[in-house]
Order: sequence, then C-alpha cells, then structure tokens
Amino acid sequence: MTPILVRPVREQLEHDRVIRLLQQRWRRKYAVGINQGSETTAVVGQPDAPIYPDVVLAPLGRPAKPEILVEVETGESVNNLEAMFEWVRMAQLKAAFHLYVPSGSVDAARRLCADHKIPVAEIWTYHPMGDQMRFTQVYKAPESRRASRRAAEAAAAPKKAARPAPSARAKKEKPAARKAPAAKRPAAAKKPAGSRKPAAAKQGAGKTATRKPAPRKLPRPAARAQKKK
Repeated sequence: MTPILVRPVREQLEHDRVIRLLQQRWRRKYAVGINQGSETTAVVGQPDAPIYPDVVLAPLGRPAKPEILVEVETGESVNNLEAMFEWVRMAQLKAAFHLYVPSGSVDAARRLCADHKIPVAEIWTYHPMGDQMRFTQVYKAPESRRASRRAAEAAAAPKKAARPAPSARAKKEKPAARKAPAAKRPAAAKKPAGSRKPAAAKQGAGKTATRKPAPRKLPRPAARAQKKK
C-alpha cells in the first residue's frame, strides 16, 4: 500500500486517467496489468513482500515475466517517503522502472532519484490539454548504464554446470574408419584408328546388289528360215 493513502479527488481522477491511457497505449505490444485506486490485481516481487505498481508491462504470452514497471505520481505523491517506500523497491527488480510525474514535478523527481540512487530507466511528464493528455520524455538512462546493470545481474545469477571433460580413454580412441569409395568401372578400350571401315564399305556390307535378269531371246520362226531357202 502506498504511503499516500488519500489523494485529493481531482488528483486521484487524473492519476487513474493516466493509467488507463497508458494501458490503451501499450496493449498491442505488451500484456498490460494495472492497479487503479485500491486495486491489487497486478503484483510483482516476492510473495512475502508484494509490490503493486500502477502499470505492469510483460511480453505477450509471458505475463509472469514483467519487463517494465510504471509508477504514476501526482503533485502530492512526489515526496521523499514515496521514493523510499515505492521507487527504491521497484527499481531493485529486474524490470525497467519508468516514472510518470506532472510537468511541474520533474526537478523534484530527479533530485529524489539522485539522493536515493534509484536507477530509473525513463522519466516522463504528463499534462492535460483540453480533452487530451500529453506525454513528454524528459530523461532516459544511458545504454552503458543499462548494459552494466544487466551484466551485474547476469554475474549474480547461478551459472550452468559445465560439461565434464572427455576422459583420456575417449581421447585415445580413434575415429571409425571411413568407407573406401566404390571402385570405378574400367573405361572401354578404344579401337585403333586403322580398324575403322570406310562409310561406303559399311553401306555395301549391309545390302546385297540385286541385278535384273537379261531378256531371253526367242528363236526365229521356222517359216522365216524356209523363205530364205
């Protein structure tokens, strides 16, 4: 529960409106959980010390692994007690901590983060303009600081057990012999150039010459021989 137990009605309405707008802004990219007023539906941290941020952003399909924690403050809640009780605890988690404050409370919020060494990832301001709410980013943590924080978290995490080294017997064992490639078939012996037959001889060998029979001469008639006598 936040130390600011009772906000003025106007500030509470504005606070809840900002939460709903952030929910609509990120619902397509993240699984969004919100805590409006006295609601405690989105919870992070350990079971014995739960924390209830105003907005919890987790990757789609993995709501149990929050990626960004958002705290929306009003003019009355940007104070030393709120920073010690809420901001410090949220910033200690693995998720990135984003802070939303009114446009007139930027200097106070940055001073509180510096005094308590709160690694805030981003600071945004909001202010109403008619029926709309305008958001402006006023601070973003350098990438080098984020990288160093991730490296520290990775070093603190337990390392996986290393694979056992191969034994000396395994080293001595020779790899299996590879199969010898199949022997190639010997190429057919080429015939000498002189053994080739000419094309005309080949054609004559395949076909036999056929001659027509000579016409048979008929004997002269006997009557013609008698006239000559």
